[in-house]
Amino acid sequence: MAGNTVTRADLGDAVYQEIGLSRNDSAKLVEHVLGEICDALVSGENVKISSFGSFMVRQKGERKGRNPKTGEEVPIL
Repeated sequence: MAGNTVTRADLGDAVYQEIGLSRNDSAKLVEHVLGEICDALVSGENVKISSFGSFMVRQKGERKGRNPKTGEEVPIL
């Protein structure tokens, strides 16, 4: 995995190399795991993966933004 950004393809390739699943099955596994994380977050759950990190949806307050074409101020929710 080279570079600063890890992509789905990079994760699939790492699974392929480390576990030995086919490339197709490795990609499916990565998609399934990411889908499960997304589903949990959408349903309001927090996700904690031990020795890796925690994921949670945060509610942020409204702020003012500006339309770059018109300069008009608009609320960003």
